[in-house]
Amino acid sequence: MAISKKRKDTLVSQYKELIDDSNAIFLTEYGGMTVKDLQELRSKVREIDGKFYITKNTLLQLALEQSDIPAPSELLVGQVATGFALGEAPTMAKTLVNYAKGDDNLTIKGGIMNLKILSASDVEALAELPSLDQLRAQILGLIDGPARGIVSTLSSGVRQVVNVVDAYAKSEEAEPEAAA
Repeated sequence: MAISKKRKDTLVSQYKELIDDSNAIFLTEYGGMTVKDLQELRSKVREIDGKFYITKNTLLQLALEQSDIPAPSELLVGQVATGFALGEAPTMAKTLVNYAKGDDNLTIKGGIMNLKILSASDVEALAELPSLDQLRAQILGLIDGPARGIVSTLSSGVRQVVNVVDAYAKSEEAEPEAAA
């Protein structure tokens, strides 16, 4: 079924807007997936602040060109569905890779990030990276350990000084009583 020129223009502008808002774009082949499977995947992608659309190859290529992004024509072949990472790119890659492991009908073809074309293995490597929240927790852990050591060292030194002053004060109180 042919698409009207108006509908094509609408799709190109929609794709261009998604591309401009995305931190990364992931291209997949979805041949054989059921509507239910696609809805499940879209739901998972929405949870991580992303979008997942079945895209028309020529229109997506046109939108990429309009956004001054290199269009990977070798990846835009077959039944392509595109994941747009509106949030963190590694989280989106992880979601797509994990879903593809459980469903043989979804294949990761590659992607685009920072004007660079990614291969399928690049996307899988990106999926292995920790999320931003995990990185923050790791950094806090690295900062917290030495900070605790400093606090512990300082407090033990202060505690020793207080103990010495307290022992001296008690010995001073005991001396006048012994003299009387």
